[in-house]
Amino acid sequence: MPNIKGAAKRMRQAEKARLRNRAVRKQLKDLRKALLEMPRTGAAEAAEQYRRYVSALDKAVKKGVIKRNNANRRKSRMARWMKAVSAGPAASAPAAPEPASPSA
Repeated sequence: MPNIKGAAKRMRQAEKARLRNRAVRKQLKDLRKALLEMPRTGAAEAAEQYRRYVSALDKAVKKGVIKRNNANRRKSRMARWMKAVSAGPAASAPAAPEPASPSA
């Protein structure tokens, strides 16, 4: 436990931020998983789910939870995956995009 009041406050703030960031990351993970299941249900629903995912990524960047390039990379990979899946089974659909590394 810190002896200095400022250090104690910083510790409390860091814990709050950690929990907030964890919740945002969990939401991103859930949206991604839901999106990967969507192509089986319909193109219109998948497009709407993609918009929600992109919006959540942009909000996470704005809050400082993930970096801008990380979000752009995730959006790009997901867009490529969506395009390949919507092309149909004739095209070689790539595997689901890899989740970003936890160190990001």
